[in-house]
Amino acid sequence: MAAKRVYQVWKGSNKFIFGGRLIFGPDARSLLITLSLIIFPVIIFCVFVARHLRHEFSSYYSGYAILVVAILFTIHVLVLLCLTSARDPGVIPRNSHPPEEEFRYESSGVGGQQTPSLQFPRTKEVMVNGLPVKVKYCETCMLYRPPRCSHCSICNNCVERFDHHCPWVGQCIGLRNYRYFFLFVSSATILCIYVFSFSAFYIKVLMDNNDIGTVWKAMKESPASVVLMAYCFISLWFVGGLSGFHLYLIGSNQTTYENFRYRADGRINVFNQGCLNNFLEVFCTEIRPSRNNFRDFVQEEVQRPLTTVVVRGREPDDLGGDRRPKVEDDLDIGEDLLKISQRRNVEELGEDIRSRGSNGAPYNTAEPDSILSSDHRAPTIRSDARHSSWERSGNWEIAQDVFANSNVTESRNYVTSKEICQ
Repeated sequence: MAAKRVYQVWKGSNKFIFGGRLIFGPDARSLLITLSLIIFPVIIFCVFVARHLRHEFSSYYSGYAILVVAILFTIHVLVLLCLTSARDPGVIPRNSHPPEEEFRYESSGVGGQQTPSLQFPRTKEVMVNGLPVKVKYCETCMLYRPPRCSHCSICNNCVERFDHHCPWVGQCIGLRNYRYFFLFVSSATILCIYVFSFSAFYIKVLMDNNDIGTVWKAMKESPASVVLMAYCFISLWFVGGLSGFHLYLIGSNQTTYENFRYRADGRINVFNQGCLNNFLEVFCTEIRPSRNNFRDFVQEEVQRPLTTVVVRGREPDDLGGDRRPKVEDDLDIGEDLLKISQRRNVEELGEDIRSRGSNGAPYNTAEPDSILSSDHRAPTIRSDARHSSWERSGNWEIAQDVFANSNVTESRNYVTSKEICQ
């Protein structure tokens, strides 16, 4: 099975074309509407207006310049539109697990017992220009969003310096495409003014050359000019107003998201560096490279070792690590007691142990044959506190499941274990 590329397993809602080289938002189809709103009016302008103005100037090539400029400037607008909508706006790669360095291990009492629990802070503060800024944790991307970053619900990605999601370009507007977005909007505004102006100029030419005399007769002579003037006038309210609004945002170093959400809070804008520096930051700084290589092959993540939870005031072993060694110890003790009970009765075993204690000789585990004939280990009891009732009861009573596994009665083994401990 061939390895998949990053764009093929991408968890966001984006759409990719040309093998992951171009990235769009989920509403990329709206881009076709935007293209038609730009291309069709320009075609009408070139065919019905600019073509008739080629010989209306004293200089022969001046009329051709109107047609050429319209075509070249339209191409310029379309290139800016593609740079805005077909590139990574500043998506932050998702984490495959929460950042472990941010976990806080605390103990909570449940039923009189200390149970460790994981506490994960949802917000934390970072310093920006000497002032604290609170950043939030994104549960979808499993990361702390950098300042000015927000999660786009449409693209399902965290985007750096998130401005807004523009349905007209079918893409989020963020750190890496905001410059091109503003240039696109402002260039579209200039194109509207250009088409409107020369359409009105053609009406004036018709009034002068054909002795029509009135504006209404000139408008009937060229209805395409009237339609273009009306269309450009309406469009100017949108793209022109949007250009002016973003000029204000750039001058004050705000984003659309920040302006609409925080303008009523009276917060201090810690990112404002002055009008000139704010414009230089947007237009003169180098655009950061993308954090994502969508054409790269997916790398299998190495399994990370489990982290032991440590709670203050208790030993690490008390926190429920691997319980298998403790269970095995309990089973070994039960088997030893079973063999002892089969070999000797309880009284003989007690006398043997007391005689050893009175002679002062330590219990030597290297001589197991004096007690066990068929086993090579001496019975040992560990004071490990995991998975047992010893710590709670304060004695050396063995857990009930050990007796059940060893098939030894509780009363007999209880006495035997008492004697061994003595």
